[in-house]
Amino acid sequence: MTGILPGDGNGTPLTNPNRGQDASRDAEKISQIHTSKSESSAARHDYEQGTTLQQQHGGLRYGVEEQHENFQGDGGSEWCGSGGLEEKPGSSSHQSWQGKRLPSASHQSVPHLSAWTTSAISESEAPITSSDPEKQQQSTSASSTASTHEYDGADLPPASRISTDAQGNTYPEGGKHAWLCVLGSFCALLAVLGETNTFAVYQNYFISHQLAGTSVGKVGWIFGVYAFLAFFGGIQFGPIFDAIGPRVLVFAGSVITVASTLILAQCQTYWQFMLVFGLLAGLGMSLVFTPAIASIGHYFLLKRGQATGIAATGGAFGGIIFTLMLQALFPKVGYAWAIRVQALVQFVLLVVGNLLIRSRLPPKPLSKENVLPDFRIFRDPIFALTTAGTYFMEWGLFIPVAYISSYAIHNGIPEAFAYQLLAILNAGSIFGRWLPGYLADRFGRFNSMIFFLFLCLVSSLAIWLPAHGSKALLIIFSVMFGFGSGSNISLTPVCVGQLCRTENYGRYYATAYSVVSLGTLTGIPIAGEIVGACKGEYWGLIAFTVVSYAVSIACYVMARGLGGGWGFRTRF
Repeated sequence: MTGILPGDGNGTPLTNPNRGQDASRDAEKISQIHTSKSESSAARHDYEQGTTLQQQHGGLRYGVEEQHENFQGDGGSEWCGSGGLEEKPGSSSHQSWQGKRLPSASHQSVPHLSAWTTSAISESEAPITSSDPEKQQQSTSASSTASTHEYDGADLPPASRISTDAQGNTYPEGGKHAWLCVLGSFCALLAVLGETNTFAVYQNYFISHQLAGTSVGKVGWIFGVYAFLAFFGGIQFGPIFDAIGPRVLVFAGSVITVASTLILAQCQTYWQFMLVFGLLAGLGMSLVFTPAIASIGHYFLLKRGQATGIAATGGAFGGIIFTLMLQALFPKVGYAWAIRVQALVQFVLLVVGNLLIRSRLPPKPLSKENVLPDFRIFRDPIFALTTAGTYFMEWGLFIPVAYISSYAIHNGIPEAFAYQLLAILNAGSIFGRWLPGYLADRFGRFNSMIFFLFLCLVSSLAIWLPAHGSKALLIIFSVMFGFGSGSNISLTPVCVGQLCRTENYGRYYATAYSVVSLGTLTGIPIAGEIVGACKGEYWGLIAFTVVSYAVSIACYVMARGLGGGWGFRTRF
């Protein structure tokens, strides 16, 4: 019996037995074409569903991120409220794209997605019309290649990472200019925040030398005034930044910072230290700090916490560098030349900052309404609670930074190791400034802040309080508190920024810190007076730190509950 053989496409049966293998391959290719059509349809379905969901759920609502929800599509795609369309491993669409994930809807423009997806679909669905077996084989091979999508990426258009907020402002979320701005902010914050994170070295040296005999509480007012002006200056400088950008502010702050450090080398009396370090250096820090942080918000929205955290690590590196540098130089070249060397380092860093820090969003006209803090914003209970939480957080933050070295010396630790504890604390703060920003972008900014505030409370209560003269416990505390407290600097700006439009950020930040700065003014002096009231013992100072962080946590928890809900899994 003669079997029925496959045709060659023209209706003629294949009678040559030697062509049986070719027929088998032809059948396999036809099967691949049908599989390609099915997979391409699934990909088209994923794209259309993702587009619909993006229209329904994309963007921000009054600066508050949408709740994180997952929408499962037939093709194995997942839509995240703040992340976009993603392929889930193991799904049919994921396999058909050979490991190339579909572009995220929140980072990719729809035309880019449509262009290469539609092209792939049309190629796989193109009919084979040629009667030439060789051309038919080539066409089938091309269709099979399109169906498996083994592209090298050369034909794909460049991915667009631009994101848009609810007010229509666009953010590149990266790129050369964005990361250069982060680098400039990193250098500038290394110069000014590095000096702030060296408080303990200055405080212990002043009490032991130029200001010997002066009470700890009175010396604490020098650092309190510095911290107060550093943040209180945002009342004016934040709105001015919104209006004219960062250039003038950063330049003026750089000149004042370097000049104050050079003059500090000549100071000998209390009022000289108060004027030069407390007033002049605090003013310079404020002029640099505010635009260095705010400029990053012009380039990043979804990654703002991470980018701000990277820049804020500059302050931690500065605390390490300046602490170890001054410890090494004081006995070798003396106080005056050690401070002059610090001024030189600050000068180089601030030159880089002046060259790289820039803004990109349209300026907001300078007016009386924009310059002065708007206390009507406190009608928003979320903003009011956030401000209160930050106030008590600042009370607790600067106490270990200012007193860790004197605490160690009081408990019999050698002076050299006491200074190194401050460097260890700043080393822990490096990761504590970057990682919280990264986690904040994934799990919510207020959620991350609450977690790290709790870490500060636990480390102070369970480790610092019973440490006394134990080097091991002091090292553990320095690492743990440094890691936890790093978020106090890096996450506060992004938490405030989440509650307002980007172009109003300077005004909101200034209003918040018009109150918060009072905490930075009084925290260190109050702690010093507590030490005096406890007859030189530090247990009262540590208890004050613990209570401050406890109240701060309570305020942030209430703000998070009012703004995002009370659910444990709420992302806010």
